[in-house]
Amino acid sequence: MKYISFSRNFGKEAAIYAGLEKSTGNFVTLMDADLQDPPSLLPKMYKSVTEENYDAVGTRRTTRKGEPILRSFFAKMFYKIINRITKIEMVDGARDYIFMKREVVDAILSLKEYNRYSKGLFSFVGFEVKWIEYENVKRVAGETKWSFWKLMSYALEGITAFSTTPLIFSSLLGLMFCLVAFVFIAIIVVKTLLLGDPTSGWPSLVCIIFMVSGIQLFSLGIIGQYLSKTYLEVKKRPIYIIKDTNL
Repeated sequence: MKYISFSRNFGKEAAIYAGLEKSTGNFVTLMDADLQDPPSLLPKMYKSVTEENYDAVGTRRTTRKGEPILRSFFAKMFYKIINRITKIEMVDGARDYIFMKREVVDAILSLKEYNRYSKGLFSFVGFEVKWIEYENVKRVAGETKWSFWKLMSYALEGITAFSTTPLIFSSLLGLMFCLVAFVFIAIIVVKTLLLGDPTSGWPSLVCIIFMVSGIQLFSLGIIGQYLSKTYLEVKKRPIYIIKDTNL
């Protein structure tokens, strides 16, 4: 039994990276310690890699028993959206429970980015992957630390890490509102010149200003997400810091 203890909690992605980086075997498996990842699947996964010539074997849940309905709905919507806006395929219900050859591990470790999203990185490196399905297993003890907002933040991490579509969406939204504004200006000018009806109605004007301002802030927020990721990358901080280990 070997262990790595961080100086603080650097998060799941840092822990996965550290485990892969310190592993030395020809085959490597990622597993949750709460037994939600059934160890009984390991012989089947090993056989698929060694006898069926797959490079890796991943697992996906066929059901989401025990999860809140709202969380399950948003999870399904996330996979539908991200598979439409990225060039890689992310399997719905995919777990981090994966069995890999050394070549796959080395390929993942070659991606040195600070903002890591493992499910996307596993798909990005390619290789021949077999997927094994299983029903969701209740954890032996404890409760999940992934709140709805943490999962939402993690989903945004995945979208910004593997797609620039939100930036394009922001630009198209701005263009659309510019066109709408020009149309309204033309209507107002024509109406005033031909009918002598000056523009009126400050409540509607206030509503339009608030709406357009909201769109602008929304677009700036999207740009800010990408800028923040760039900012974290260029600082070149270590992904994790080890406090104690017996390796």
